[in-house]
Amino acid sequence: MTDPQLTPIDQAFAAMDAAPEDDALRLRFYERIAESELFLALVSEPEGDEITPQTFPVEDQTFVLVFDREERLVEFAEGTTATAVLSGRALAGMIAGQEIGMALNLGAPSSILIPADAVAWLADIVSESPDEVEERPQEFSAPAGLPESLITALDGKLALAAGLARSAYLSGVTYEGGRRSHMLGFVDPVPGAEPSLARAVGEALSFSGIEAGMLDVGFFRASDPVCALLAKTGLRFDLPDLTGVDKIPGSAPGMDPENPPKLR
Repeated sequence: MTDPQLTPIDQAFAAMDAAPEDDALRLRFYERIAESELFLALVSEPEGDEITPQTFPVEDQTFVLVFDREERLVEFAEGTTATAVLSGRALAGMIAGQEIGMALNLGAPSSILIPADAVAWLADIVSESPDEVEERPQEFSAPAGLPESLITALDGKLALAAGLARSAYLSGVTYEGGRRSHMLGFVDPVPGAEPSLARAVGEALSFSGIEAGMLDVGFFRASDPVCALLAKTGLRFDLPDLTGVDKIPGSAPGMDPENPPKLR
């Protein structure tokens, strides 16, 4: 039975720690970091969109303090402290290239020092997106030859994309020029959500250990005849519905990797 006190990061860390040679488990651990809401310890309260993280040196490196539960931060700091809440992917993008690492969950089961080069790698991974389809599809077919790890990763990513589209279909595709590939076609995406959906697919590819470029991304309205063809041949993913969604998840301050807080 899973310990209810353990977070997804704790669980992924334990699996990785038990099998240090397993690349898939290590990728899954970093994926959990990217997806999680993190609490960053600050020197003082934010001023507008500028923040000053608490940092400390370990040997020749500098680390910021970050936790996946607010109570863990409070316990470590022995009291309340100024905090910024942001996604792991946003934090990685904010500090990458500045020779700053993450001191994650110190004192918790997943306590680990993530060095600056690993943070830079994570920032690169989450900034990648697959190709959006510009060619005209000529024929669709059932998906074939894709690893189960990718299907599982897509299912997990799309479950987090609640409210961003009605559904998606994974299908084989042949374009007018003769190129063959696989496509994940989103049906009725929320206007403006396309980059977030494409980025989610890119992360599923990367964290599955799959070479980028194996999967194209398309966006269609339900009235498009293409959707009927996708429904006949493709593997369907239903995205959770959020009634009354009026903004893209991740658009709150600190949660958008393309617009993270600025370091002071």
